[in-house]
Amino acid sequence: MVKKENPKRLPANRSSSRHMQGRRERRSAETRERLFRGALDLFARKGFTETTVEDITEAADVGQGTFFNYFPSKDHILLAFGEMQLAKLESAVAQARASRECMPHFLRSLGVRMTQEPIRNPGIIRTLLQAYLSTTPVREGMLNLQKRVHALHTEIVLLGQERGEIRRDLPAAEIAHVFRQTIFGTLLFWSLHGDASLHARIESAFNVLWSGLAPRKVEVAQPEAAAAEALLAGVPLFTCGD
Repeated sequence: MVKKENPKRLPANRSSSRHMQGRRERRSAETRERLFRGALDLFARKGFTETTVEDITEAADVGQGTFFNYFPSKDHILLAFGEMQLAKLESAVAQARASRECMPHFLRSLGVRMTQEPIRNPGIIRTLLQAYLSTTPVREGMLNLQKRVHALHTEIVLLGQERGEIRRDLPAAEIAHVFRQTIFGTLLFWSLHGDASLHARIESAFNVLWSGLAPRKVEVAQPEAAAAEALLAGVPLFTCGD
C-alpha cells in the first residue's frame, strides 16, 4: 500500500520554505548594503584608486570572495550608486506629475533632494568624476546612466512648459541639458572645497539659472534693469501664483 502524504502538512511546508527564502533574501540584501556603504565610505576617505576589494570586505566584515557575488568589480559600486540616484530622480518625476507644486519650487527642492547623503561628500563627488574620466568598462555604463538622467530632466522641463511655468521658446532637451550641467558643475566646484556651502551654492546657481528659464513677466521697456534687480535681490523673475 502506498502511503499518502498528509495534505494538511503541505501548506505548512510551503510556508516554511517561503520563510527561509525570505530570510536568505534579507540577509543577501543586508550583505550587499554593507559592501555598498562600506565602499562609499572608503572611497570618500581613502580615494577610489587607493581602496582595494580587501579593504571593502574588511569594512563589511565578509570574506573577500563574497564581494564578487554582488559586484563584478569595485568600479561597479559606482554604477550601483548611480542607479540609486536615478531611482531618486524617477521618484521625483512621479511626484512632480502627481502634485501641483509649481516648477520653481520643485526644481529648487530637487537640487537639495539629489544632494542628500551619501552624495553630500566631496570625496564621493571626486570619485564619480574620476569614473567619468576613466577608461574603465564602467565608463560606458556611467554614460548610459547620464542619458537616462537627461531623459528624466527633459520630462520635468516638458511638464513645466505644459503648465506655462518654463519658457517654451527653447527645446526641453536643451534646457534639461543646461540644468544638469549647472548642478553637476556646482557639485564639482564645491567638491574642491568640501565645506558647508553646498546648498547655498545650489541655491545661488538655481536663482541665476531660473532667470533664464522662467516666462518673462517684466516690462519690455527696461528688461535688463528688471533682470539685474531681480538677480541682485536673489528673487527669480517668475514666482508661483503670478
